Amino acid sequence: MKLKDYNYLNIKGTLLDDYQLANYMEKIATNHELTNNSNKLTEPIPRLRDNFRFIENTYRTLNEHVKLKIDIHPAGEWLLDNFYIIEETYKTIEQEMNLKKYKNFPGIASGPYKGYSRIYVLASEIVAYTDNKITDEILNLALSSYQKRKLLSMEEIWNLWIFLEIAIIENVRNICEKIYHAQLQKYKVESIIERLVEKKESNKLNFIKVKNDNTFDRKYKDLKYSFIEYMSYKLKKYGKQGMPYLDILEEQVNKMGMSISDVIKKEHYDIAISKVSLGNSIISLKEILRVNFLSLFEEINGVEDILKKDPARCLF
Repeated sequence: MKLKDYNYLNIKGTLLDDYQLANYMEKIATNHELTNNSNKLTEPIPRLRDNFRFIENTYRTLNEHVKLKIDIHPAGEWLLDNFYIIEETYKTIEQEMNLKKYKNFPGIASGPYKGYSRIYVLASEIVAYTDNKITDEILNLALSSYQKRKLLSMEEIWNLWIFLEIAIIENVRNICEKIYHAQLQKYKVESIIERLVEKKESNKLNFIKVKNDNTFDRKYKDLKYSFIEYMSYKLKKYGKQGMPYLDILEEQVNKMGMSISDVIKKEHYDIAISKVSLGNSIISLKEILRVNFLSLFEEINGVEDILKKDPARCLF
């Protein structure tokens, strides 16, 4: 079966504080109607493989750009230093999860996540609304709040770590898309600079001329800001030699209803967010390995609490 035949989760969320997260977990628990099994077309492994391939390609591109002395996206530094963690996580998930195991988890019966494993959705929600920051305290809060409305099985909680890692790698892929295409824009700038500003002869060029990709431009409209920010930065380094081209750039940016200064502020803000999110993701992949999920289950297990209140428990 081809990747396009599968569905995949890509939940977007904003960072919630503890009170907001607790309320949100209760709310989604109330809305979850369940079936006994998950739909095979929502299996996360095909998408996980595609995500890893893209992340790996971004990692290789960054290494190539380091050799070419192209400035690296600040979030990309996290990837260069910690790619091995993502690779190890990916290999572990592939060993631990298969279609048969996935289908046996309770599924969502209705709504936008119909057919998905309940624990996959829950893990993705937690990751989305904590900006990829996973700790013992956050998991305890989120799961305890969820179980005020609906109970989770031991099997679900025991395998939660797998789905948390899958969700984090999905978000790493999203960030890598920004890093990768920002690096392509930087490469394009370097190519233009050496041809137009440095006026190098064709046999001395380090960067090949980059063709415009209309598909790329439609999908990543905001990435024109990456080009503008880096082009402005490079031209300023050339002083008087770069000024005529900087004036042309400013004129084109003004036609967009912005100034170069506006673009730089927006780009730097987006870069800062990506850097924090990728940092959180890497740290969380490390942290998840330290979580004792058996202890977590015992702490938040609603079934055990019910049994403790049931006089019939003395029969066991």
